[in-house]
Amino acid sequence: MSPADSDRPLVPDVARIPAGPGLGAFALGRTPVTNEQYAAFLAAARALAPPWWNDPDFDRPRQPVVGVTWDEAAAFAAWLGEIAGGRWRLPAAAEWEHACRGGLAAPASAWGDAPPPGEIPEGPLSAPWEAGRGRPNGYGLFDMGTIVHEWCADWADDARSPRRRASRGGSWRHAVRWSSPRAASSLPPEFRYSDYGFRVLLEASG
Repeated sequence: MSPADSDRPLVPDVARIPAGPGLGAFALGRTPVTNEQYAAFLAAARALAPPWWNDPDFDRPRQPVVGVTWDEAAAFAAWLGEIAGGRWRLPAAAEWEHACRGGLAAPASAWGDAPPPGEIPEGPLSAPWEAGRGRPNGYGLFDMGTIVHEWCADWADDARSPRRRASRGGSWRHAVRWSSPRAASSLPPEFRYSDYGFRVLLEASG
């Protein structure tokens, strides 16, 4: 990303997610956080550039930012509150799953029985595709369960050491590049992977 790309913050567009079982209503980023949205956070010296930031395979503005730690993702969400107002954070795994279902009871994918034709690029990939290129789910969210794993707010519910943070979603690196809303993953919070990104939640006001 060039310096000009980081001149002004691009606040993520969000979709309203209705209340679900045990969950209140909230708003969630329509896509994973992209390079162009993350650039101003780096320009404000809130974090170091992730390892793939200047890699030409990964540096398109609309690609999801990858290689961020859990703490950096959480800090970005808090920073959005400073510049845009409101209470921003990472979604809990249950909130992410509820949003991914898009109003369906128990779908195999964010869209129903399977992702729509053409939703996921075929053939070899050297990096994630651009966010928001496909079809939204029933709640207006793009790329749910595909493209990158997404950090969640929770600690993973297991006994592994070191402790791991929960994550959800698929991966451009996997042979099967999508996962069901209920599929769980996790990673130690300090790890940086080229298929780990995040999206942000805006709490309902009032």
